[in-house]
Amino acid sequence: MPKTSAGRTIFYGWFIVATTFTIAALTTGPRNGLGVFVVPMSTDFGWSRSTVSLAAAMGFLVNGLSQPFLGRLFDMFGGRKVIMASLATFGVGTILLSLTFHIIFFILLFGLALSIAWSGASLTTLNALLARWFQRKRATVLGLSTAGASAGGLLLIPLAMYLLHLTDWRMTWVALGAIILVVALPLAFFFLQDDPRDLGLLPDGEQDSARDRQTDPSRAVRGPLETDSWRAALGSLPFWQLTGAYFVCGFTTAMLTTHFIPYAIDRGFASSTAAAAFALMSGLNVAGVIVAGALADRFGRKNLLACVYAARGGAYAMLVMAPGPWSLWGFAAIAGFSYWATAPLTTSLTADVYGLRSLGTLNGITFLIHQVGGAASIQFAGFMRDLTGSYTIPFAIAGMLLMPAALSAFSVREQTYSVKYQHLPNPAGS
Repeated sequence: MPKTSAGRTIFYGWFIVATTFTIAALTTGPRNGLGVFVVPMSTDFGWSRSTVSLAAAMGFLVNGLSQPFLGRLFDMFGGRKVIMASLATFGVGTILLSLTFHIIFFILLFGLALSIAWSGASLTTLNALLARWFQRKRATVLGLSTAGASAGGLLLIPLAMYLLHLTDWRMTWVALGAIILVVALPLAFFFLQDDPRDLGLLPDGEQDSARDRQTDPSRAVRGPLETDSWRAALGSLPFWQLTGAYFVCGFTTAMLTTHFIPYAIDRGFASSTAAAAFALMSGLNVAGVIVAGALADRFGRKNLLACVYAARGGAYAMLVMAPGPWSLWGFAAIAGFSYWATAPLTTSLTADVYGLRSLGTLNGITFLIHQVGGAASIQFAGFMRDLTGSYTIPFAIAGMLLMPAALSAFSVREQTYSVKYQHLPNPAGS
């Protein structure tokens, strides 16, 4: 086992990356795959779309509210224990969804218990663990981890639809839960480690950075808004510019997880075609988040973030207005590159402006606002579907909201506040 990341053997952190990628895929798949179950479960139980939307909306809200508490447990007991306990609970709970007999049971299990469990194994905790292992390549690694969530949609949504046609929705829930218990949980047990120092290692790149600071103390540069207190960030404009846009991000992505497949079916597409379009969107986003992270490191964050929001708005316009198959596949293609790309960009820009000392808390607050937007959109879309018989109005509103979100991101004064653009102070005596 090498003592530093400079050895010739593979740095152990890359095994952590592969593990978190897989966990993100296998846990995000069942959550985002709820749309596969909306029609068959509603048919069996006579649920309206607004009724089943209540479980999904509650799930997003509970997930956001529980993030700060799971983050506190993460800090107290370590990420490995929290993630493993969450995976075990999430896997068993997913299997228990097969026993659904009433909407109250479904809301309590899916909207409450599973949402809390998902908080402990979500990208928030997975990326917090990864941040301890990487320094120089942190943005790239966070993009790879986020890509795992998209890979879950690419692989598990079509799998769930196939199993649904092969068996029924009850056995499909059992299969998805079993995958978590048989694959994700053992991977976490054998490969996750809380800190590289536990293995006698240093974070990738930390050794070089530490040497630079020792030989050139002037390199310790702080941004104008960098703070040790998360409360101070709440009084500054960039935080609310990013958070306001992230609310729209939640509003425009969450409704897709629950209502995209039912929307496509309502438009006359086969359920398998709708699932394939969702899978295409997820698959393209694997590349989208990785490319976005690389471009952001090279060219800056806020302009790219604005472009992502604008592209998603164009995708919604195509979904609502384009004729026939063009609407479905055009939306999947355009939205695919922007579906999750906002997450690493928002986190990176927040870190650049406010520093790392309060990043966990600020990310938790931002993610909570994101989930509030998601919960609102899920319930609103279900209500409007029941009221008007169509999803057109909520999907059109989602597209229109993305334009001010793009402007909000674009207006962030990145070169003024980001530490990346601060001039290094001259060494003493120079």
